Amino acid sequence: MPVIGIHHVQLAAPPGSEDLLRAFYAGVLGLTEVPKPPELAARGGAWFRGSGIELHLGIEQEFRPARKAHPGILVADLDGLAGRLRGAGHQVRPDDLFPGYRRCYADDPVGNRLEFLEPAG
Repeated sequence: MPVIGIHHVQLAAPPGSEDLLRAFYAGVLGLTEVPKPPELAARGGAWFRGSGIELHLGIEQEFRPARKAHPGILVADLDGLAGRLRGAGHQVRPDDLFPGYRRCYADDPVGNRLEFLEPAG
């Protein structure tokens, strides 16, 4: 059975952080929140979807942010996104060590590391 793709990436978040997650993932990144199935909604967290990407944020009681592990998120306008992130008070860390891409890192509001990449060229 060959692997054909990734359906979603799940990141953890602390209890009670849903409003922060919505403000960041929907408000700053422009993703759309999608309803969770009722059985899963009772656990808290939030799911977000955009063009070619789905991120699930699940509540973890003993939450520790992902500092090294991260999703690599493709973007069409890295400079524009970096400006939006900075405008919302997030630190943006540029990095030019990935051949063929411009990229930067930023943390979500609960401290998870995110990588944003734009094809160079």
